[in-house]
Amino acid sequence: MPSVTKVNTSSTHSSPLVIGDIPKKHLMTVIVEDYFHVGAFKRLIQQRQWTNFETRFEKNTLKTLQLLEECKTTATFFVLGWIAEQNPSLIREIANRGHEIASRGFYPRGLTNLSPNEFRADLNRSREVLEKTSGKQVIGYRSAEKCYFGRDDWILDILAEEGFKYDASFVPTSTTPGRRRVVHQSAAAKGTIWEIPYSTIDLGIRLWPISGGNYLRQIPFTLMRRAIASWDRKFDEPYVFYFHIWELDPDQPRISAATLFNRVRHYRKLDKMEWVIKENTTRYNFSDIASYLGFQTVQTQSKTDTDRLLVNSFNRDNTTHCKNNILNVTQKETVTLVIPCFNEEESIPFLVNTLRQLRDLLSENGYNLEVIFVDDCSTDSTPGMLRQTYGEDPLVRIIRHKNNRGVAAAIMTGIRASNSEVVCSIDCDCTYDPYEVVPMLKRFGPEVDMITASPYHPEGGVRNVPGWRLLLSKGAAFAYRLVLRSNLSTYTSCFRVYRKTAVANIEIENGGFLGVAEMLGKLDLLGGRIIEYPTCLNIRLFGFSKMRTIRTIFGHLRLLCKLSLMRIFRKAPGIITE
Repeated sequence: MPSVTKVNTSSTHSSPLVIGDIPKKHLMTVIVEDYFHVGAFKRLIQQRQWTNFETRFEKNTLKTLQLLEECKTTATFFVLGWIAEQNPSLIREIANRGHEIASRGFYPRGLTNLSPNEFRADLNRSREVLEKTSGKQVIGYRSAEKCYFGRDDWILDILAEEGFKYDASFVPTSTTPGRRRVVHQSAAAKGTIWEIPYSTIDLGIRLWPISGGNYLRQIPFTLMRRAIASWDRKFDEPYVFYFHIWELDPDQPRISAATLFNRVRHYRKLDKMEWVIKENTTRYNFSDIASYLGFQTVQTQSKTDTDRLLVNSFNRDNTTHCKNNILNVTQKETVTLVIPCFNEEESIPFLVNTLRQLRDLLSENGYNLEVIFVDDCSTDSTPGMLRQTYGEDPLVRIIRHKNNRGVAAAIMTGIRASNSEVVCSIDCDCTYDPYEVVPMLKRFGPEVDMITASPYHPEGGVRNVPGWRLLLSKGAAFAYRLVLRSNLSTYTSCFRVYRKTAVANIEIENGGFLGVAEMLGKLDLLGGRIIEYPTCLNIRLFGFSKMRTIRTIFGHLRLLCKLSLMRIFRKAPGIITE
């Protein structure tokens, strides 16, 4: 490695920072993560759900590379190891375009959730996959969440011990000494390490970040333009610019479950970032961090070795795919999955990825899956999206109601159209984990007519569901327990496994959400065997619920009265199965 000159940055008017023969430049940094990785949504989206989302990181990275090429600028790309593992060739492409590859960690975890040993393991895992896929040495790191001097200095010791040359994770505050507010070298337990802090401007009462990202989108750019120009005049050290690749994607899916604050924070003015980048690269010279500091990111292995890694990864994935396709499905039990849909265009991409993995999971467990989509007269692009995705799939049928009849009516249509005795139903929005179908099927013995998912079971749970909804649902469950024979914790879940011959002939008067409870109630009064499966209910991520709360509450009261009269005055004949 070339030697690096240690510069005194205690004064904001010190001599110009020059390392080797490189003149002063500002620093361009890019964060490579997808829209579902961001901190604003971390309470809503679990890591195991990532592969179900429509990924857009490849498209957005290529757009970023094209933009930087037009701007004649190189940058440091802080990449999640998870993304490098998902798409190795993309990381190679970034490196081939002359940009630096640095680590964002393997997963986007904040330091508050990591012990020093966990941080070290995550750091090394990310570096390993980034070096293998890029073929270049990784010497820089930026944490997924901003760090603070004093509280988080311990990561600098670990980074230096592991051979990293610089960190770019810290944001200065009003108590941060002046020399630590700009690019500087920090003492570590073993040697020194360069720190590239986020750029800030002193407002007198606090330091205000001006580096990029959300600040550049939300604050009027006239003010930010002046702030950046002020930095350029006053400081000899470089201004640090950053943006996320998803900030160049105004058309990305909307996570409707997020709070209003987080939706504004994430989606507002996404169309602004591209021209902000163009203006700044026109006004100032930018460089990647390694080049600025005078480091050479040497080859870690030959290009042939890396290409072999990518080819082997591709072949391994495709071999697995081929093995799954040639399995003898005739030896497996066929189950039908019914999915009611009404104006679900925002949920379809997530659902498609989920079903792809669910089909493989069921196949591994001895089931052959057939799918019936029941389009309940959608008025958006749902029908077209379903036809485009599944129109040629022999194991998928799409049935369309001529009129909007409701979710329960759609489920009944699917049950009656199924060719298998065992039928499952799930919500299109995947508020219940569809993979739980497998353990539910394992419990579906010959003596059972229905299994219903139960988040309110003592072993179940809920995530991010509003309290008022929990109160209503648990209140309804209490009332149904007083009327029906089956002592359940949940009576209104659409996530179920049915025996077709037990439910296909049940006539329901309510086609909407109320009909879901009516179906269970009438099966109960007919003597059907109903059990529940404890699971977790999540908040809806995409789109909005079609349930009309007040109407549904009064509907439940009317249904409870009818079921009570049926139990008192009508003898249940029992279930007749063939």
